[in-house]
Amino acid sequence: MQVLAPCAGHVIPITEVGDPTFAGQVVGPGVGINPPPGYAEVVAPADGMLLKVDPHAFILLVDGEVGILVHIGINTVRLQGRGFEVLAAKGATVKAGSPVVAWVPGDIDDPEISTTVVVVAMDHAPDSITPLANGTDVVAGDPIFTV
Repeated sequence: MQVLAPCAGHVIPITEVGDPTFAGQVVGPGVGINPPPGYAEVVAPADGMLLKVDPHAFILLVDGEVGILVHIGINTVRLQGRGFEVLAAKGATVKAGSPVVAWVPGDIDDPEISTTVVVVAMDHAPDSITPLANGTDVVAGDPIFTV
């Protein structure tokens, strides 16, 4: 299964993400995307059903079995939804590229909050994905890894 970039930015290996839980692949393997500062819609990285939608994160169930977590920034839960616009509802069936959350990464000025968007194949063994874009710049919809 191919997972697409949910936003534009520079792709980094999950091990370089500034959060030990994500970097240690505790939630699962994946990548980080450092987005540009302007307005951005974070979109579904595949076709599926939205299991959970919070302002700072969402989980997409793909093919009824693979959960893809898109975590919009690190420590962004501290913002309690401020600066995020939820564009899709929990339970919705979406196509790859469907907008889910909008935000402006450049508006975050708290040094304890990172704007890195983390995309993870949940409940998979560490290093069990095939990265396709590490070290490159992507736009939303570009392939970033396969599960």
